[in-house]
Formats: sequence, structure tokens, C-alpha cells
Amino acid sequence: MQKCIVLLLITLFSPNLLFSQVKEDLDRGVVALTLNENTVYVGWRLLKDDPEHLMFNVYRQDIGFGGYSKVNAEPVKHSTNFIDSTVTGGHGYQYKVHTVVDGVETESPGEGYVFTLTGNQPWYSIKLQDNVELKRVGIGDLDGDGAYDFVLQHPNFNVDPYHRPGYWKKSPEPYKLDAYSSRGDFLWRHDMGWAIETGTWYSPYMVFDVDQDGKAEVYAKAGEGDPRQVDGHVLQGPEYLIKLDGKTGVEIKKQDWISKQGFESYNYWSRNFLTVAYLDGINPSLVMQRGTYTVIKTMALDKALNPIWQWASLGEYEDYKGQGMHGIMTGDIDLDGKDELVIGTAALDHDGQPMWRTGLGHNDAGYIADIDPDRPGYEIFYGVESRSPKNGVCLVDAKTGDIIWGYKGRTHHVHSQGMVADLTDEYPGIECYAGEAKGGDKFFLYSAQGHRLSDQNLWGLAPRAVWWDKDDQKEICYDNKIIEYGGEEKLAIEGKILIVADVIGDWREEILTSLPGELRIYSTNIPADRKKVCLMQNHLYRMAVADASMGYYNAPQIGFK
Repeated sequence: MQKCIVLLLITLFSPNLLFSQVKEDLDRGVVALTLNENTVYVGWRLLKDDPEHLMFNVYRQDIGFGGYSKVNAEPVKHSTNFIDSTVTGGHGYQYKVHTVVDGVETESPGEGYVFTLTGNQPWYSIKLQDNVELKRVGIGDLDGDGAYDFVLQHPNFNVDPYHRPGYWKKSPEPYKLDAYSSRGDFLWRHDMGWAIETGTWYSPYMVFDVDQDGKAEVYAKAGEGDPRQVDGHVLQGPEYLIKLDGKTGVEIKKQDWISKQGFESYNYWSRNFLTVAYLDGINPSLVMQRGTYTVIKTMALDKALNPIWQWASLGEYEDYKGQGMHGIMTGDIDLDGKDELVIGTAALDHDGQPMWRTGLGHNDAGYIADIDPDRPGYEIFYGVESRSPKNGVCLVDAKTGDIIWGYKGRTHHVHSQGMVADLTDEYPGIECYAGEAKGGDKFFLYSAQGHRLSDQNLWGLAPRAVWWDKDDQKEICYDNKIIEYGGEEKLAIEGKILIVADVIGDWREEILTSLPGELRIYSTNIPADRKKVCLMQNHLYRMAVADASMGYYNAPQIGFK
């Protein structure tokens, strides 16, 4: 109740909280998936501007056999999916939906295609131009048609700038960025070049409509020529931020990247990040950052890529050194209608001024969410890489940085992404999971209130949570399976998991995986009995999906708006 009252008061006095800032003109995201040779599951999006009592009609076209025909007897009222059991198999089908409001029917953009000889198949795939395996995926509407397209980074190779033997190694070939439409059409390729070493920290890119023309652009770190040393290191040469046209891949703007000045070594200056944030609550801004373990430099840019503000953990902010993480978390953590940046175990306000620091040092895991529903505002769950006498796994207040609860013992290296998700209705709020590595052997599963539920290695170091079936709790992607919290296996999946996000269909999430020459998109074919707005229209969630193409992958969480 306390949280509801606080949020109501904030909403009344902060108009920006009444809607999601992200303005994407999404289509219905229709997806069609086979249950068997004679039955097709059809799912689609509910959008935030849809009227409360909206209903739907579903239409099917037998490819090569005429036009569309309605397949539902009565309008679909209580969900955004439908089971079509009238197909005959043997060829392809195209589906679309019409909206029905007060008896008036209107066609909605977005179509789904299925070929029905494959039996029970809750996935579809995009065949890639070459037999490549992917490292990362960026998601955005590149052509303005209302469907999400994909910008894929390959090869699947990573080098870390850390100096210890076994970490850094020569780049075997330059990274490429390949753009594909939602329907799988190859659009363009950008070669990042030899100036960008093939590792996560050298090669951030971002897919987002920062200039607000209705089409997403692609932003990336870039260099010039081949500045490699004899051993393969890139130690000098110009560094840039470039803007690529999302539809064509043509470079349309270039400017200097954040300088290396003030950084002690190659290991520290090689760590680079890109994100997007609504710093004024209205317009998206691009954010560049350099540094994690010592000096951290952050710069915010407007849509013309002109600096808005700059900040560094130098001078009066020396005590912010080493408080970075392997990414940036973006969200309105003080509920003023403007985004802040959580750069690790410290936060910057929307104007670039430091808000707080925990003093915990560098963290591997970090998630902003309404983890404890009985507390006002957001919380942040941390797993701290730095050796910690206590609170190496902890929950903090997102607005103040105050520690709410934490593990009282010593931790060695809480590693990788961990996981937060509402896994069971036995405890209120969201459960938090993390584990140690590289010298440590502890594992942690906590309730939102800080009760330790398990000390066992349940799901490794970086499981993924996903809304897959029709209930409110999430399932877990681990060991190439989707499993329930209690251990029941729901589905086997193939390939390296790239991202979990609501990119198509109803409010459940998709699992995007990489196989040789293939981007595979797993999507549920389990009917739901409720309607929920597309998750990508939730601001906190959408910002986290944008971040998936840089740094460590942190799964998106639902925010208050």
C-alpha cells in the first residue's frame, strides 16, 4: 500500500510518468507457429494505446490459393492469441488480425507466415547470408514498418584486454555488423575494421531511433585503417563514434570517441560502452562511456551528437573510481520522469551529476527492478566482483544507494550476470540469484526480502529468465532447456542464447539464439488466457533491450511505466 501511494503522488506531479517516452510505431507483431500439421498457434501484440475492450478477428491466407478468410467464429476478447485448427497442412499460410471496437472492424499492420509440415515447432528462423555464428544482436525498426529488425555482430569470438596470459589474443578477423529485416531479408553489412579488436569491450554498438525520424539508426565505435602492432594490439590511431543509416548501413556522421587521457593502461582504456537514455524525459540521448576498473568517463550527446554534459571520476569525484560494471543500466531510478545512469555500484543523475556510490567496487551482476513490492521505488540487485568482506551479494535502494540487505560473509568474486525473476508465488516480489567463480564456490538465491532460499549451484552463473507459459511467474533458460522453478522441463532449445525479449507476438518473451548460418527465434505456442500490453512499450524494459548489444547482457525488467 505504501508503494502504491508514493507512486500515485509522484505520477500526479510528474506528467512524464503517465506514458512511456519511447515512441515506436509498432505493428501487431503477428507470429504463427505450428502445434501439429493441422493446427497453428497465432499470437499478436496488444499496444498501450488500445482501448480497454478491444477485440480481434484473425484472418488466414493459403499461399497460392486466394485471399484472406476469417478463421475465428467469434471475436477474440480475453487474449491476444488464437488456435487455428482448420488448416490442412502441406503448404504455407499467412496470418493477420483486424481490431474490433464497438462493432467496427479495422485492419492492423503486421503479418505472420508459417509452413505447416514441421509438427510442433515453437520457433522460426532467419537464414544468414554466410555460415556465421553470432556474438550479439541489436534490435530496432530499421525501415519504419513497425516490425523489429536485427543488427547482428559476428564472428562469435571474444578477447578480453586483461593482461594475464589466456585473456588477450590476436583478432582472427574484423567484426562485421549485418542487418536483416524482420522477414529475414539481408539489408547491409558494415565491416568494423582492424582498428576495432574482436572483443566485447572494444566494439559497442547501439540500435535505436535517437534522431526520432521513425527509423532506428546504428551507432558504433570505429577507427581508421589497420593500426595493429606486430603482436596484434591496437594501441594508437583515431577513435570515433559513427552513425549509420539503419536501412542502408551508409555512414552519415562521425565524431571523436572519448579520449584515453587519464587512463593508466591498455587494460583500462579498452573498456567502452554505448547506451541510450531519456535524460530530459522527452528526447533520447546517446551516452558514451569509457572505463570500468579505475577511471570512468561518461559523455551524453543529443540527437545531432553534440555534447550535453561530460563527467569523469577524477578530481572531486576520485572516490567514484572503480565503481563501474560491465555495462550501463538506464532507468528513472528517482521517479522524476527522467532517466538516470547506473554505471555500476554508483549512479549519475540525468544532468550528469553523481547521485550516490555504494563503495562496493566493481560489480558483475546488476539489475534495476521493483524487486521488493513492499518498498517504494525501484531496487537494484548486485553481485560484486571485487573481493568483499560483506555485501558482495546485496539489494540497494535505487534512489539513494542505501543497502537494504546483503550477504554478511566474505565473497571472492561474484561472477557473470546472475538473474532476477519472479520464479515462485511462495514469496512476494522478485527472487535474486548469483554465484561465485574464479576462486569462490558460493551460490545465492534470495527472496526479495533478503531470505536466503538456497546456497546451491542451481542454474550456473548466468541463467536467463523468460515469460513462456501463461502464468505470472517466469521460467528459466539453463543448459539449453526451458525449465520451471521446480525443475520441470518445458522445452529443449538449440544454439547460443543471444537475448530474451518480447520482440514479436503477445506479452510472452522470445529467446533468440545463434546457430551456424541461422538466427533462431523461439516463441511460445502455449495459449494464454489474458491480454497484456507488449513489454517493449514499457520504458525500463525497452531501455534494457537497447543495451543488449554492448557490454555484458543484462535481461530486461519491467518498470512502473
